[in-house]
Amino acid sequence: MSSPSQSPVWHPFTQHALTPAMKRIVRTDGAYLVDEDGRAVLDAISSWWVITHRHRHPKIMAAIRSACDTFDQIIFAEYTHEPAEALAEGLIRLAPPGLAHVFYSDSGSTAVEVALKMALSTFHNRGIPRSRIVVMEGSYHGDTIGTMSAGERGVFNAAYGALLFDVATIPFPEPGREQETLDAFDRLCRGEAVAALLVEPLVLGAGGMRMYPPHVLSELQRIAVRHGTLMIVDEVMTGWGRTGTLFACEQAGITPDILCVSKGITGGALPLAATLCTPEIFEAHLSPELSRAFFHSSSYTANPIACAAALANLEVWRSEPVAARIAALEGMHRERLAPFRSDRRFANVRLTGTIAALDLDVSAPGYLSDVGPRLRAFFRERDLLIRPLGNVIYLMPPYCVTAGDLDRAYAAIGEAADMIAGTAP
Repeated sequence: MSSPSQSPVWHPFTQHALTPAMKRIVRTDGAYLVDEDGRAVLDAISSWWVITHRHRHPKIMAAIRSACDTFDQIIFAEYTHEPAEALAEGLIRLAPPGLAHVFYSDSGSTAVEVALKMALSTFHNRGIPRSRIVVMEGSYHGDTIGTMSAGERGVFNAAYGALLFDVATIPFPEPGREQETLDAFDRLCRGEAVAALLVEPLVLGAGGMRMYPPHVLSELQRIAVRHGTLMIVDEVMTGWGRTGTLFACEQAGITPDILCVSKGITGGALPLAATLCTPEIFEAHLSPELSRAFFHSSSYTANPIACAAALANLEVWRSEPVAARIAALEGMHRERLAPFRSDRRFANVRLTGTIAALDLDVSAPGYLSDVGPRLRAFFRERDLLIRPLGNVIYLMPPYCVTAGDLDRAYAAIGEAADMIAGTAP
């Protein structure tokens, strides 16, 4: 079957046999994408959760232009540079207390892949036989082999099963059943030597925007500490204000052994990731023996221009009322979600920080539900970038979004439910 598009580009998470030719975006501005026809599209999902403050924030763009006058890529296994050094110091200041070292990579997937390798090599270097990884049901951590192994198994990774390693899974902490999750983790740790627990804190992103309270995260850490298990927290999506605080960990009052960040680290402007760890993790690799080094890298580790963008992002957090904008956005979401709580067409209306989600009640839910593409097309016709996860509709806009922007998005969600109901068999 030939593609409907003449473009040679192969887009991610796209079935080209079912997808019309994609519009070209010619400019970005604030909370909007402007396409080749001049239509301004509200970026209600922050271009896959990366844009935090706004598209093309002036301070971040200026930092990128300035860095381009001095740097391109520098081999980071042989040299260092000021943007990476300053950024590492800034990240340590902002991160939960106790994290002391920063390992750079270039995407959320690689940040988590690095974390998994750090955890395993820590026990290996200590001569302790621990290799079991525990994850939460329904989680998603990326598309590299290690992160696919740690994520939910399904259509996304069915073709690669022979390559994936086994992990142990604890149930998602459903409301009223949180203790079952904690008990399951404790049983696993008592039953075998668990190397690390890997979790998305407070919100499972691609797993359906499923949300759980901070006390579950703090209790999971308490159990991990008791059993000598490392805790890896994947803040790739939840970090940089998405859950209402700079990092979701803050709401649980915890410092993980390893913290993964990406997406909003540069305000969404350029790809960059960092894996932060405690001194104990670093020291497990510190030795006169080369064989105990941490053997991981990518060609573009600590790209200076991306680091400059991230430094500018830190300056935005220091100099602008970002926390107030996030609080205002959360309040606007809460007000607009209220009518949906009594709307029988929707279920599980929920909000954590700037992330709002609700499930459209359909006969065939799930990521592969045919309602997803129909909803996307409906929103696209109304110049709204809203990309449902099957029947799960969510909004995660940049922090500059206005009340009027949100009014338009929420009105379209109500209209979309009418459309689906009117076409149901």
